[in-house]
Amino acid sequence: MNLYSLLEASFPENRDSICLEIPDGRDRSWGEIESGAARMAQWLASLELPLGSRVAAPIEKSPEGLMLYLASLRAGMVFLPLNTAYRDAELDYFFGNAKPSVVVCPSKNLDWITPIASANHVAHVVTLDEDGTGSLMQASAGFDGQFTTVAVSDDALASILYTSGTTGRSKGAMLSHGNLSSNASTLRHYWGWRSDDVLLHMLPIFHIHGLFVGVNGAMLAGAKMIWLSKFDAKAALRCLPKATIMMGVPTFYVRLLTETAFTQEVCRTIRLFVSGSAPLLLETFLEFKERTGHTILERYGMSETGMLASNPYHQQDGTRFGGTVGKPLPGVSIRITGEDGQPCKVGEIGLIEVKGPNIFKGYWEMPDKTKEEFTTDGWFRTGDMGRLGGEAAGVQVPDDYVSIVGRGKDLIISGGFNVYPKEIEGFIDDIAGVEESAVVGVPHPDFGEVGVAVVVAKAGAVLDTFAIQSFLKTKIANFKVPKKVVVVKELPRNTMGKVQKNLLRDEHRGSFIQK
Repeated sequence: MNLYSLLEASFPENRDSICLEIPDGRDRSWGEIESGAARMAQWLASLELPLGSRVAAPIEKSPEGLMLYLASLRAGMVFLPLNTAYRDAELDYFFGNAKPSVVVCPSKNLDWITPIASANHVAHVVTLDEDGTGSLMQASAGFDGQFTTVAVSDDALASILYTSGTTGRSKGAMLSHGNLSSNASTLRHYWGWRSDDVLLHMLPIFHIHGLFVGVNGAMLAGAKMIWLSKFDAKAALRCLPKATIMMGVPTFYVRLLTETAFTQEVCRTIRLFVSGSAPLLLETFLEFKERTGHTILERYGMSETGMLASNPYHQQDGTRFGGTVGKPLPGVSIRITGEDGQPCKVGEIGLIEVKGPNIFKGYWEMPDKTKEEFTTDGWFRTGDMGRLGGEAAGVQVPDDYVSIVGRGKDLIISGGFNVYPKEIEGFIDDIAGVEESAVVGVPHPDFGEVGVAVVVAKAGAVLDTFAIQSFLKTKIANFKVPKKVVVVKELPRNTMGKVQKNLLRDEHRGSFIQK
């Protein structure tokens, strides 16, 4: 079944009821979302593109952006959400790799995105702005809003999410209608979604958390969303008393706790706080519980897999333990293996491998990489290190609870966004006067983790750390730019010549948090 058809089946009978409550007054009813998506789908169909054509959308969060996602599903296209913080080189790679037929971008970026799209043979470039205007809206306005959703198989692609790797270039995770439908349906039951729920939605919709966990979850329940363009602590405080669910990255909860007005009374209508996309510090977990009386539900997922594990929502399913991400979700299998590929004992740390109907179809146009990331018996290697059972935060947890203890890859998760050192190092190493560099992640009180760049200068060269950061801001998204740059004489290496990033992490661990 087309994912959209599954979502639509849960839309309220009264299409005049509010789907998106928006503080600026531009509320959208379910009927408006439905007809707006239908008109965009009609426009996409009018382009006479093959089914499965990619629709790239480096756009700001807006109700119309949500309609574009739904329209792409309805028309049998593949939605490619992209962060608007991406710059020239990044978009050039994404367009060249995914080969989209349609690019939708903000009007303010049209002048510099159009040449990149043209160089990559994109046939159609239109605009969509945060205020709901743009040439896409003009093009779709002439259609009548009557569209028969295209029937597709479970294996048909619904979206491609780009997730970088330690070897450099980003990889496009191919997610099918079946992958996304199964995960949304599982979470609907496991988290007790109801039609009278109200989701406080402050996450971006170019990311799996905001789009596939938040939007799909709410729509599948026929639940309203309070739609904020981004997280703002003061705005959150105003909206929380009208909501029943809040989803966020740990940074959201850290910032809320700095607000004196954030009290148990403000949270009186909330039934569920969910945290994900980055590890939640035990200190935050405990302080939040003490301040509000609510126990944050932490879960575990990836762009390639959707949600994999979750602390329980219902009391009969178990306890929420700080320091763990809970149990494998129904239908999902998780195993921990050692370096020899054999299963680890309970409490032993190893590589997390997963299996289930939510696991992606592979990496776009990277069959060798896809094969490399799956075991011969069909399990996906997540690259994360963890254990089942054992002790978490000083408490013995059940044997089926998963604790994430680190990452086998050098991934940095900053404010909920993935940052891959190899990509940043490539840009730094191209700077005149740089001999080599190493980027590592260190703890940060607000973002969870941030990057620190350790740079070696060529003989006789003098490097300006501020200039390095300024240069990087012109090349990559701001959240990827290291928060600190240090110039050293040499990088630590082992006997095989490999840079010992663990030593660099230890050395700079206290850069933002006192040891």
